[in-house]
Amino acid sequence: MTYKKALVCLSLFIFGAAGSQAQVHHHVSLAASIANGKKVYMQNCVTCHQADGKGVPTLNPPLINTTYVLGDKIKLIQIVLNGFNEDVLINGKSFSNSMTPHASLTDQEIADVLTYVRNSFTNKASQVSAKLVKNVRSMNKK
Repeated sequence: MTYKKALVCLSLFIFGAAGSQAQVHHHVSLAASIANGKKVYMQNCVTCHQADGKGVPTLNPPLINTTYVLGDKIKLIQIVLNGFNEDVLINGKSFSNSMTPHASLTDQEIADVLTYVRNSFTNKASQVSAKLVKNVRSMNKK
């Protein structure tokens, strides 16, 4: 971050321009999001989905080349926020373990971990933004 940009952010925080600091959105680069997302994954997801993203047979689904991971970002965010308690069929195999909600993660952490998953384990998909996570979280509360 440049000195000038830091001063603008600090001014917005101190003087409340645009309402609050929470409304100041910055774009996180894809590389930074993936790197941060890997840390979140290793702390919160690796036990069930494994380091290679292959999951655990019949229990925890793989994160490799599935419509859940590569498809609708909103549905994917909702799964992280709300958990998942359905039997799911992926590539002809059934998985039945419940996933606990991870709503305690920040919007940026969720965006980063989903960006990491969507760009790891041979996956290639677009970045998830913290702004989208914030919007989904707010819709979730209604």
